[in-house]
Amino acid sequence: MKKPTFGPLQPVAVFALFSLVFLSTSRILLAFWLSDRIESFNDLIYILGQGLRVDFATICWLFILPGLLSALLPVTGKIGECWKWLLRCWMVAGLWILVYMELATAPFIQEYDLRPNRLFVEYLIYPKEVFSMLWTGYKLELFIGTLGTVITLFLGWKWSKKLTDNAQQVNWKWRPVLAILVVLIGVAGARSSLGHRPLNPAMVAFSNDPLMNDLALNSSYSLLFAVNNMKSEKSAEQFYGKMDDQKMLDIVRASSAKSDFDPSLLPTMNSNQATYQGKPKNLVILLQESLGAQFVGSLGGLPLTPNFDKLMNEGWQFTQMYATGTRSVRGIEAVTTGFPPSPSRAVVKLSKSQTGFFTIADLLKNRGYHTEFIYGGEANFDNMKTFFFGNGFDQIVEEKDYENPEFVGSWGVSDEDLYTKADQEFERLSKTDKPFFSLVFSSSNHSPYEYPEGKI
Repeated sequence: MKKPTFGPLQPVAVFALFSLVFLSTSRILLAFWLSDRIESFNDLIYILGQGLRVDFATICWLFILPGLLSALLPVTGKIGECWKWLLRCWMVAGLWILVYMELATAPFIQEYDLRPNRLFVEYLIYPKEVFSMLWTGYKLELFIGTLGTVITLFLGWKWSKKLTDNAQQVNWKWRPVLAILVVLIGVAGARSSLGHRPLNPAMVAFSNDPLMNDLALNSSYSLLFAVNNMKSEKSAEQFYGKMDDQKMLDIVRASSAKSDFDPSLLPTMNSNQATYQGKPKNLVILLQESLGAQFVGSLGGLPLTPNFDKLMNEGWQFTQMYATGTRSVRGIEAVTTGFPPSPSRAVVKLSKSQTGFFTIADLLKNRGYHTEFIYGGEANFDNMKTFFFGNGFDQIVEEKDYENPEFVGSWGVSDEDLYTKADQEFERLSKTDKPFFSLVFSSSNHSPYEYPEGKI
């Protein structure tokens, strides 16, 4: 009995079907791993069903063009041989992307509790820090990714040759019909919606647990959707309603119960007279990397911070303040500028905030303070150096400014070296006539968690 064939579409159809099975299998394994997060059997069925929808849309996007060209081009002769080679490259590369992203999913979830998103590529502009971190803390994951890449490319290339060699030619009069069929199925599948908007992650979201919503996606789709959205993230205006500027200012001013505004400078800024009128105090902010309340004894966490707990009892405690995001740059944004979180990128990275943007450093500099930022790594990371220099910081101390540090890891010198350097800076600045403001940003408590031997 003759096997069923899709003619010239056979290679694309087989690769597409295999990709669909692979992505569904990966989702089932992830669901089994995260079964304690899935609240009911109905949720599992929903995740798998919507996941199949997203996978089909992804595969349509990936294979619609090679499917269309396969329907129109011959499979024999010079043109046919050239096309079959290009088709093999396309199919194997597409399969590798799907496989690699699924292999990277579990480690990414362990770190960020989400499928791979913009963070997967956003920091590739800092290769030194990223690859040093990966090599130091994720050797097993790198090995698995490399092994998966080699196996996928090797077997995929051999398999694609067999499939393209067995592709069947069809009569010329049927080729336009096949092409139209490919376009109809591909476009309908990629759009996956009869509504006003095509498929997007919001359409399959169902839970207040973001990871459960992400399970209904696949990691290739999640990443590419996030990267595509990065192009429109310079402005968050589209996410907010409309209001006349003057009406908005009137509401803000009325809610502040103040009347002495200076619209020529900042239309909503007003002043409160300080009770202390003596010599200006020095101000130091220690910005802690990943120091959540779960690690602070006095905040109900593990008993890991005895000295911090002592300071808590000696000073003010703001126990009702919460983080504005899960990335360090969001903490920098909140602490230095008072800017609330928004759907756009952090203001530290936005082009129009690189100068003339309010920061506590700019405020104090205009009142006679020396202002500085002290960091153990390279200050150009996350665009910190440009943003700080453009918005009130006089001086930046970074990794290159440390002489003979005790320990250097993926993110720069250790926090102990950082605070030793900060203490030296404070001693130096305290001998001058100017008050100073210093922002000290730690980094040791960042993956891959490298510390000096015998210190912890």
